[in-house]
This record gives sequence, structure tokens and C-alpha cells, in this order.
Amino acid sequence: MLAAFIAVYLVWGSTYLAIRYAVETIPPFLMGGARFVVSGLLLYAWARARGAPKPTAPQWRDATIAGFLMLCLGNGAVGWAEQHVPSGLAALLVAVVPLWIVLVDWLRPHGTRARPIVLLGVVVGFLGLIILVGRGASDGMAVDKTAAVVLVLASLAWACGSVFNRHGDRPDSAAMSTGIQMLGGGTGLVLVAVATGELGKLHLADVSSASWIGWAYLVTFGSLVGFTAYIYLLRAVTPAKASTYAYVNPLVAVFLGWAIAGEAVTGRTLGAAAVILAGVAMITSNE
Repeated sequence: MLAAFIAVYLVWGSTYLAIRYAVETIPPFLMGGARFVVSGLLLYAWARARGAPKPTAPQWRDATIAGFLMLCLGNGAVGWAEQHVPSGLAALLVAVVPLWIVLVDWLRPHGTRARPIVLLGVVVGFLGLIILVGRGASDGMAVDKTAAVVLVLASLAWACGSVFNRHGDRPDSAAMSTGIQMLGGGTGLVLVAVATGELGKLHLADVSSASWIGWAYLVTFGSLVGFTAYIYLLRAVTPAKASTYAYVNPLVAVFLGWAIAGEAVTGRTLGAAAVILAGVAMITSNE
């Protein structure tokens, strides 16, 4: 469990920078679709080789729903948005996942009512979002409002998928469960790529070395290691505890974006991060 938390905390924090480099010369939906289809096939083959039975029809159905919400809508939107906003900022906007999880878990049928202090954490967290993307900032940091809205909605889709995944029908094998979710979400992303004309925009000769390295890192560490660890944690602990990765991921992403990609870190960014993470802390410490 400790290894799974470390993987989710640190490896996932670094994937925001990898996505930034990957989408520089690879269309975002096609990049994400290829990433998850390849990772899903590898995990499916590995699970079958270890004796895991073939998934049932209900398991395929629920895995496809969870994969569509988390990977197609959630992660796919992150890839698109990182064409317009820095990777560290994207991580901060996605850090509100625990806020959405509380609300989704409460509003679902037979859901769990949130405590007042948890609801206060939700309010504080969303206040941090307003600080991050609001107007009138003294440091002059401009935020693409469309990309910001897309990222907030992406975090909502990820939260819905996380809650659904915990209560849906899934294989006993965590590797098989992860693999078929990736196949479902990756297939969805490929279909979105085809519908948006990304196939015609992909020219392999023009793909940079940085994009290839970023994509390979996302397949291996981001998907095979990070996402598998997250699915395991959703089984082993509560969704609120599993979502504590939102504490660390933004800090790792902001640091790497500043240190490697030269992304600006302003006082407004740090202040908003403190408020958002304070709201997340209020939620998870009471869950």
C-alpha cells in the first residue's frame, strides 16, 4: 500500500510535464488514446498470463463506463488543456477532484452525507479556484478561461469515474480491472480523435524526440505504474484517502514545470495552491 501511495503521489505528479511535452507535436486525443490502448493491452495480456479469467460482460460494461469518465473525459481533457495552460496550473485545477468526490458520493443513490466541516472544505477549495483563475490579479498572470473550465469539468468526470469504479462490477485481478478500463477509455479517446480530425493532423516524421519520450513515460510510469496503483488504492482504502494524491501532485507538477520547462510560478499561483490544498486537507482529514 505504501508503494502504491508513493507511485500515485510522485509519479502522477510528473505526468503533467510529460503530457505537456507529448502534446507539443502529437494531437492530444490521439496521444491519450494510443497511450491507454497500448497500456491496456499490455496489462490485459499480463493478467491473462498470470491466470486471471476473462472479464464478464457486466465487468466490461462497468470498466468501459469508468474508463470513459476517468480516462476519456478526465485525462483526455487534461491533454487538450495543456496546449493552452502550463502543466503546473493544470495540476492545480485538477486538484479539486476530492471536492467533487465528496459531492458525487453524497448525491449518488444511497450516498453518504458529508459532514459540515467537509462541506466547508469544498467551499474553501472552490474559493481557491476562483483566486487562481479570477480577474484582477496583481501579478498579471493570464489564465485561459476555456481551458480552466475544461479542466474543472475534467476533474468532475474523474471523480464520477472514481466513485463509480468503487461500486461497479470489476474483476478480482487489479491488473485486469485496470487493463479493461484503459481499453475502454483509450478506445473512447481514439473515437474522439477520429471525430475531431486528429488523424489527418498526425505526421510521424514531425513528432519530436521530447514528445516520443513524454508518450513513452506516460505509457510506462503514468499508466502501467500510476493508474494501476490508483485502482488498487480505490479497492484498499476509501475514495477520500485514495484522492489524497491531490496534496502532492500539484506541488510536484509546479516544481517540475518551473525547474525543467521554465514555467512561471507567481505569488497568485502559490496563494491559490495553498487555499485549494487547505480545502482538500479539510476534506480528507475528516474522511
